[in-house]
Amino acid sequence: MAASKPPSTPASGEETGQQVRSGHDADLEQRRRVLNEALAERDPSRSPAGSDRQNGAGSGIGAALKMSSEFVAGVLVGAGLGYLLDQFAGTSPWGLIVFLMLGFAAGVLNVLRAAGVVAEPAAGLRAKRPGDDDTT
Repeated sequence: MAASKPPSTPASGEETGQQVRSGHDADLEQRRRVLNEALAERDPSRSPAGSDRQNGAGSGIGAALKMSSEFVAGVLVGAGLGYLLDQFAGTSPWGLIVFLMLGFAAGVLNVLRAAGVVAEPAAGLRAKRPGDDDTT
């Protein structure tokens, strides 16, 4: 009985698994890169991976600060104008009350404009209405 030699394999099971795994990783990396490029083409504001979370959080905080400051400014300006009116006209406290409410309304309107819910006033003037003709 002759001792038979075990069949030789090109690589052991571990080496073959590593080669397949590294080929699979390279394929996944290639596909991820292609997907990121396709998404960047569709949305140019998209930043490279990793930094978009930080930029998104910063822009959200900035927008919130802008909206809150516009609201507070509207209320303060309305209250200030009402107070000055009361001092000069002697209508205390009615000028303060009326202008405080007007300032509140202006602040809410500014917040809605900043959020994009309400259109800017100039945008409505530029919009062409049906029935308008350009022959004038």
